[in-house]
Amino acid sequence: MDNKLKILFLCTGNSCRSQMAEGWARALKSDCIEAYSAGIETHGMNPLAVRVMAEAGVDISCQRSKHVDELKDVALDYVVTVCDNAAASCPLFPGKAKVVRHSFDDPPRLAKSAATEEEALTHYRRVRDEIRAFVETLPERLRS
Repeated sequence: MDNKLKILFLCTGNSCRSQMAEGWARALKSDCIEAYSAGIETHGMNPLAVRVMAEAGVDISCQRSKHVDELKDVALDYVVTVCDNAAASCPLFPGKAKVVRHSFDDPPRLAKSAATEEEALTHYRRVRDEIRAFVETLPERLRS
């Protein structure tokens, strides 16, 4: 019997932060977490998110941007909203899913003002590392 917690990382477009969180959860916590990510909308995979995750040794290039409706039949334990917009727009989930809010800065928004690609990547790397630090505290942090 599989006793893994089913955790959905939810964001607006499922292109960056939620994808990173899913990648980290799969890489670091696959023994106890079955990770999913989705968005209120779908914006496709952000290539810079894929790139900075690869730099950290996590390949998310096979993941795809999904709409939250695609997961309506999954019996989720937790829904972690990783952006304020998703938290405000979070749909109702049937069953026992507990919604937990934990917002991270939006790398694409921050990178818009960057003068160079390297400067833009610093925003992605910082948020990537913040998401990793958060995922490392799971699932214990969700139960408190």
